[in-house]
Amino acid sequence: MNYFSALISLSKPNIILSVGLTGLTGMVLAKGSFPEVSIIFYTLLSLILSAAGAAMINNLIEKDSDKLMKRLSSRVESLNLIGPTNLTVIASFLITFSLGISFFKINIINFYFTLAAILSYTIYYTLFLKKSSPFGTVLGGIPGALPVLIGFASISPDLSISFINGIVMFTFMMLWQPPHFWLLAQFLAEDYKNAGFPVMPIVYGKTYTDYLIMIYSLSLIPFSLYFWVIGIASKFYAITALIIGLTFLFSVYKTFKSKQSYKMAFIFSIFYMLILHTVLIIDISLG
Repeated sequence: MNYFSALISLSKPNIILSVGLTGLTGMVLAKGSFPEVSIIFYTLLSLILSAAGAAMINNLIEKDSDKLMKRLSSRVESLNLIGPTNLTVIASFLITFSLGISFFKINIINFYFTLAAILSYTIYYTLFLKKSSPFGTVLGGIPGALPVLIGFASISPDLSISFINGIVMFTFMMLWQPPHFWLLAQFLAEDYKNAGFPVMPIVYGKTYTDYLIMIYSLSLIPFSLYFWVIGIASKFYAITALIIGLTFLFSVYKTFKSKQSYKMAFIFSIFYMLILHTVLIIDISLG
């Protein structure tokens, strides 16, 4: 592993992909079409840098816990290669640069939302919620959902009545993250237990966690269809959202019945979110 690949690993590229895509969704919802390239550039650059910097801070805070988790062995190796001091400097630079772009190139509302996302992830979630309660994931979804509002505010900082559309997608992301994480925790429960994280399957058991996953997964469907109901997305989007929503629900139901295949359902949860956002962006942009 070289220095650059270690930095990429510590920036959590999968999360960066999600942050960038959901941020773009927020922008499209605010504009009602595909935004200008310049504002997309600055917004996504700020989002990506802030997400990478916050992820690095998360790795620093959890470095001792990560050593106890088998699935994070490569991340531990990456941190050892970079060094905590160097990573702190790099993370601080990325976050500062990100906030500078937001403040000077976008607008003050975007800046506040970006700052809220960074602080809620690194301090509120990582330092307090994650190790204090199995329900920490629920409120811990705030930083993961905020990129929608960050993107929305970059286009519409006055937060007009259309801001409700951003709030609906923010809520969708808040509801998507708990079952996504709980599915991961179902097949990696021992890893989380060894690291001292009170995840839902360890505290309340697999069956209780399965019920919660089912309820949250079901709730995603009406929120995804909202954009078709109010007329800003087409029937094609609605059919796609319904098909992938029901398919995800079916994959969750299979795990509920068999107590197996959690990993497959977890992977599908990622595709569900990515496909839904991509189709919505294309659908609204094409008008």
